[in-house]
Amino acid sequence: MAKTASLNISIDPETKANAEALYREFGITITDAVNMFLRQSLMVGGLPFELKQPRINAETEAAMRECEEMLASGNFKRFTSTKEMFADILEGDDDDI
Repeated sequence: MAKTASLNISIDPETKANAEALYREFGITITDAVNMFLRQSLMVGGLPFELKQPRINAETEAAMRECEEMLASGNFKRFTSTKEMFADILEGDDDDI
């Protein structure tokens, strides 16, 4: 029986390079990391981490909805620089919006 088996996976080049750099810091290769992942999966009987949907807080959700509404209505100002934006903010004239 063979001592090793091949596993071919596809991944985007940037993720691969970043993972290689990360694991190099630990003194291991991607092959080592994949083996560790698979062995841990077998030990726990599933994925070795909890899967969750990313959650954001209510304030962030409200800000995102407000932004979507502003974009849909066109009811927003555009600035050509941060200096211009801060000048408008400091001016305190909200009647234009």
